[in-house]
Amino acid sequence: MVAAAIKARAQVIVTFNLADFPNAELSKWDIEAKHPDDFLVDQFYLDGPAMHRTIQKIADSWKNPTGTAEDVLNSMEREKLPLISALLRR
Repeated sequence: MVAAAIKARAQVIVTFNLADFPNAELSKWDIEAKHPDDFLVDQFYLDGPAMHRTIQKIADSWKNPTGTAEDVLNSMEREKLPLISALLRR
């Protein structure tokens, strides 16, 4: 993954597995590792309304069973994304 990030000139690797991507090593290539929750919080502060629209689109796509935006947020929270879930509930 690091080789692909270097080749693509990525600035961020988004991963739950931060232990395998030490920032001291990644900084050599101006890359940082971010937990998905932190990455999504950054996106929220860039464009919160777009994040709300996206959550609603995800909910609208759930057909069997159907879902609501609250269902999507509950699912995100269960998947270890508590910070963004809390922000989107405000």
